[in-house]
Amino acid sequence: MSLEFTRPRFSFTVDGTAVDVSAIHRDGDKAPIVFLHGFGSTKEDYADIVRYAQFDGHPFVAYDAPGCGETVCADLSKISIPFLVETALAVLKRVAFDRFHLVGHSMGGLTALMLAHRHPERVLSFTDIEGNIAPEDCFLSRQIVEHPREDADRFFDDFIERTRHAPAYASALYAASLRHKVRAEAVSGIFRSMVDLSDNADLMEKFLGLPFPRMFMYGEQNASLSYLGPIREQGVELAEIPHCGHFPMYSNPVLMWNAIAAFHARAG
Repeated sequence: MSLEFTRPRFSFTVDGTAVDVSAIHRDGDKAPIVFLHGFGSTKEDYADIVRYAQFDGHPFVAYDAPGCGETVCADLSKISIPFLVETALAVLKRVAFDRFHLVGHSMGGLTALMLAHRHPERVLSFTDIEGNIAPEDCFLSRQIVEHPREDADRFFDDFIERTRHAPAYASALYAASLRHKVRAEAVSGIFRSMVDLSDNADLMEKFLGLPFPRMFMYGEQNASLSYLGPIREQGVELAEIPHCGHFPMYSNPVLMWNAIAAFHARAG
């Protein structure tokens, strides 16, 4: 059986906490691509890159964030967006990607933004798939404030049930695997960090200040986001994915992959 990617593990510490990261990786001689998944998803969101000829020859890495998938984190209470940024930098060191195209969805999009803002010289382009750049983007994460529970499992159970019945593409599909893909004890730290950064960290200014090509991808159900027109006027390319809400990799993956490939081609 010919393997189209490898499944390495990377062990290191972040903020004094042991992390053992599960990844998928491929070598190549073209520009590398780094994928960061969203909350409730895993590295396998991006495994189908090997099915699209436009990406042939591009090395890539995708991995399960701490608290998610097959990655092990010794202290789940430590996980936050800054913790995830440090994790990304540690993974990049181990795969030896110096400069790369960056693709992040939702939580991964916010992590990618903070990484790109910190190291803009390393990023060739940024595809932001509904990552947080404004307070209005916290429709999932702000539930930690709007629907508080003392018990982490109880909050997560309620969150899953609300998500299951949300009137958006792929909501029930997404909800069905949440319990298997995320540790409940990691949710509060992730969500509170996302809300705090979205409300207080001038994310829009950071995003618009990035000095390389940027594409903001969104589902047609979210075409009412208030900032889409203004960021287009500031030079950000927009990619609206039809028949889709927050999860293009589940609802319309073919158009998602084609849009990313075309953007990378334009970005050089």
